[in-house]
Amino acid sequence: MIDALSKAVFGTLAGSATLKRVASRYGMRGQGGFARRFVAGETIDEAIGAARAVEAQGLAQTLDLLGESVASEAEARAAAEAYLAMMPRIADAGVGRNISIKLTQLGLDLSADLAGAHLRRILARAGELGFFVRIDMENSPYIEATLALFESVWREGTTNVGVVLQSALKRSKDDLERVLALGARVRLVKGAYKEPAAVAYQSKAEVDDAYVRLMERLLRAGHFPAIATHDPDMIAAARRLATEAGVPQGAYEFQMLYGVRRDLQQSLRAEGFGMRVYIPYGREWFPYFMRRLGERPANVGFVLKSLLRER
Repeated sequence: MIDALSKAVFGTLAGSATLKRVASRYGMRGQGGFARRFVAGETIDEAIGAARAVEAQGLAQTLDLLGESVASEAEARAAAEAYLAMMPRIADAGVGRNISIKLTQLGLDLSADLAGAHLRRILARAGELGFFVRIDMENSPYIEATLALFESVWREGTTNVGVVLQSALKRSKDDLERVLALGARVRLVKGAYKEPAAVAYQSKAEVDDAYVRLMERLLRAGHFPAIATHDPDMIAAARRLATEAGVPQGAYEFQMLYGVRRDLQQSLRAEGFGMRVYIPYGREWFPYFMRRLGERPANVGFVLKSLLRER
């Protein structure tokens, strides 16, 4: 219940325009801004710098231009154009060509056709430049539309794309089978959104149990699955299940968030596991940042110390 409560509290705070204005004064100020622990910066140059630093440590990375739930076609178009502009910059920089996107950032709240048109443009350019694109999963009202659009582009022959599933959601067992039937790549996460009991497990134990069940199925039947977790118990379970199923280290990878459990990232890399770091950047960092606090309230202490240093 504590996990569910913290998600609810920080989820509500993430929507506060007043808090966002206050946080924006300090979050990215200099290299000591409190949000820089979890967000690479606001510009593509800062994101590329973070990607280079991560790769210099022997880790892979994926870049995500933060943003979601746009309210107009103009905003959706601007987001799509930003992704189209960022890919050549990433390619020219010589860092890994892997990006993540959210469909509400491309206008899914306005219409599936609008989001689909922007997604197809991004995927076409990604294919030309050799990028892999991961469609992030948002909260439960968007899941069906996200999967339907994902299935649509896949069946059109666009396969440089994968999707995310959340173990907290009760429907994910069936959704996993749906994606496995396509032969597509899955990133498995626990889920950062506060969801009602009708659609989601409410306790950590239930979410963890579901994660292990989905992970076992994914390791045995998936195509290069991404095990996205910072939980040592889930990592240990993944290693055990992979060994039992005869899945070699190179057939799957672990994924973690930028700034979170760097010690685990390095220890897994040192043992020869694939380790990818999710690097977010952009001006719309506040909702993402608040969800990170909701997942691990202990991070609040880090933020408060940073704020005190600013004063």
